[in-house]
Amino acid sequence: MTFFFMTRLNSQVWIKSSVKQTSDVCSTTMLYLTADFFPVFVPLGVIGFYRYLIFLVKLCGWFVYRPIRPIANPLYQAKNDVTIVVPTIDAGEEFCEAARSWLACNPKEIIVVTEACMMEPMVALAKSIDADRIRVLSVPRASKRVQMVEGVIHTKTDILVFADDDAIWPPTMLEYILACFEDESVGGVGTSQSVKSLGRHQSIWEILAGFRLSVRNIEVAASTHIDGGVCCISGRTGAYRTVILKDPSFQDSFINDYWRGKYQLNSGDDKFLTRWMVSHGWTTYMQVCKEALLLSTFKNNWRFLKQVLRWTRNTWRSDFRSLFMERWIWHQHPFVAYTMIDKCLNPLSLLSGPVSVMVLCNLDYHLPNWNIAASYFAWLLITRCVKLLPHLAKRPQDIWALPAFLIFNFYFAVMKLYALVTLHQTGWGTRKEAVVEDQHY
Repeated sequence: MTFFFMTRLNSQVWIKSSVKQTSDVCSTTMLYLTADFFPVFVPLGVIGFYRYLIFLVKLCGWFVYRPIRPIANPLYQAKNDVTIVVPTIDAGEEFCEAARSWLACNPKEIIVVTEACMMEPMVALAKSIDADRIRVLSVPRASKRVQMVEGVIHTKTDILVFADDDAIWPPTMLEYILACFEDESVGGVGTSQSVKSLGRHQSIWEILAGFRLSVRNIEVAASTHIDGGVCCISGRTGAYRTVILKDPSFQDSFINDYWRGKYQLNSGDDKFLTRWMVSHGWTTYMQVCKEALLLSTFKNNWRFLKQVLRWTRNTWRSDFRSLFMERWIWHQHPFVAYTMIDKCLNPLSLLSGPVSVMVLCNLDYHLPNWNIAASYFAWLLITRCVKLLPHLAKRPQDIWALPAFLIFNFYFAVMKLYALVTLHQTGWGTRKEAVVEDQHY
């Protein structure tokens, strides 16, 4: 019995000793793992989880979203109730194709507004397409917002549609736009977008634009379904109730729009229009479907990057106004407000990945540097491929451009920070200051 007691006592001592030793080893191991992994992988994992959770929410919103379908006896009909206003200065062949696509939708009238020095060639071009339904007006000098207001003044229909001079529509475009205005609270309607190639095959720049538009189509459909809002009704094609635009206070604010009270804005008109809808109690709707899918051309060279820079500055300026000055967005469209905040933080979260990789490469880590970099690059390719699956399902041939899309994303993150500190630059960036070009994504 004594032997048994002593043996049991010794066993307990040994167990306690072993447990203590094991605990010490575990503690040491945990400290080692913490020192090795925690500073990099846990924050990176949290950021990654957050980013893909938000993407999943948007994807679910897009999946359950449904466009508004036309009804049998609509309140509005294109041939009686729609005027298309097109501000332009140098319309060419792309305008001819676009104008014919608009006419196929059977609007009552198309008003083209150009600058005085381009009046004669523009009139000749309009007559060669349709002398009866295309009217050409002019302003003394090119200014997109002034040209848009000139078109508004001469519009006599209930619905006005702004369109870029290269926006090509399907024949069902106006029918689906007008379906949204059956709801009397709707003041503005936007559409989905895709890229029209300038050549036989899309260039890398056009593919990158296509990737961005595919992501945008998902985002605007999701926000429309979740809280009925949208960051921007794109200026490529945006429809509005004419009575809203006839308001003298709107026209005065629209033309005399200044950043920080001293930098006049000419671009960013679509952002202004979207904010005006929100601040004046009108709702918006985005028709994301093939029946309302426009095609638009993009710069197929490095000048595309200058376009993106201009769009990004417009986004910073407009989102700051929505979030911190006007503030209507917070209680009317909280999800859209959240996405605006998310976009502000996006450059930091995107750049956290390569920063973490550089930290690992400079530590005495158990993997070689090339393995770390290759693993991170492979992970990016896989996740971006998943994010672009809706686009790749339609254009699988674009998959070769994924590495370029990765590089562009990191460039965009840096460029977005640069745009933030250069918001005082309000020029177009790709042509002369007064140029009229396609607008915001």
